[in-house]
Amino acid sequence: MDKREQKPAIRFQGFTDAWEQRKFSDFTQRESTFRESSSEYPSVEYEDVIAEEGRLNKDVRQKETQKTGIVFDGSHVLYGKLRPYLHNWLSPDFPGVAVGDWWVLRPVGVHKKFLYRLIQTKQFDEVANQSSGSKMPRADWNLVSNTEFIIPSSVDEQRQIAETFDGLDNLITLHQRKYDKLVNVKKSMLEKMFPQDGSTVPEIRFAGFTDPWEQRKLADVLSNYTDPVEIPHTGYERLGIRSHAKGTFHSYVPAGHELQTAQMHKVAADKFIVNITFGWEHAVAVTDENDAGKLVSHRFPQFSLSEELDSKFLKFIILDENFRHHLWLASPGGAGRNRVLNLTEMLQYEIRIPCVPEQRQIANVLIRLDHLITLHQRKLEKLKNIKKSMLEKMFV
Repeated sequence: MDKREQKPAIRFQGFTDAWEQRKFSDFTQRESTFRESSSEYPSVEYEDVIAEEGRLNKDVRQKETQKTGIVFDGSHVLYGKLRPYLHNWLSPDFPGVAVGDWWVLRPVGVHKKFLYRLIQTKQFDEVANQSSGSKMPRADWNLVSNTEFIIPSSVDEQRQIAETFDGLDNLITLHQRKYDKLVNVKKSMLEKMFPQDGSTVPEIRFAGFTDPWEQRKLADVLSNYTDPVEIPHTGYERLGIRSHAKGTFHSYVPAGHELQTAQMHKVAADKFIVNITFGWEHAVAVTDENDAGKLVSHRFPQFSLSEELDSKFLKFIILDENFRHHLWLASPGGAGRNRVLNLTEMLQYEIRIPCVPEQRQIANVLIRLDHLITLHQRKLEKLKNIKKSMLEKMFV
């Protein structure tokens, strides 16, 4: 490689020297000293680390079971060699024992945190995933250790690169925690703002509402709705329903690819809609204005809501796991995915509902929570994309 090319696309001011091409084994030593874990040397197993995030998902120091593994300390980097495409890695700041499918790597003449970032790059990933085995592939040490990587000779430049990614990881962790907290808040609100275990009132309630919630079958509050149209032959927008009650999606069907059927059905806003083929997989939704006008086949029946039921409130009613289980039971059929939802049976499901004004207040709170969750999810995805881009542009 030309020396002019041995520089990253993004670089800190003050560093101009070309990076050096070196074998991985020239600056990394693979440890192999075994020891049994103890309270002094806690064990870290492959499953203890959150893939791609390099965080422990539990306090490993509280483990009681003694296991044998490779000794590490705060100077090492742990790399998950099993199924390397899962991206399990850890930069520990404590001594311990790495149990199972880990490489314990000691940096030699390079900054530890730079080594930790190097193993996260696309360049390293491509080599590590040339692994042996098909069902349970493992990274090949002989291949990885003899592969040449281009790294800066200046430890100070290595340190600055590593610190940049430390800052990004801190931001990602912050937003991940905020996101997780909001998801848990929503889960708690869904439990406490709806009656549980046969009760007629919820644990948390808005001031001014005291009447017990009333029990209704879906058949009492839903009625068939249909708006058949001739199938277009010039292209149309089709509506689909995501499994696990995760809403609707749209796709364009170009001319010549339309369904071989005489008619389709136009979707309207504020309708309960279900995919009868995947109802057992919780493929249900409540439509809105963005869905209106899209087309569906006869396998996507729609239902109008009675005046007793607010459409936004229903969106949260159908999230219930009991409803998901009811849909599964109401979908007889063969093994695998060959099941069709029995609509008559589905409509026998019983729900509890308060008066419409209370429904709307509950829905508004949960909708605001959803907006906050989406906001933090987008920030999290943006930060992860920034990190991915920086790993490509700050390494050669």
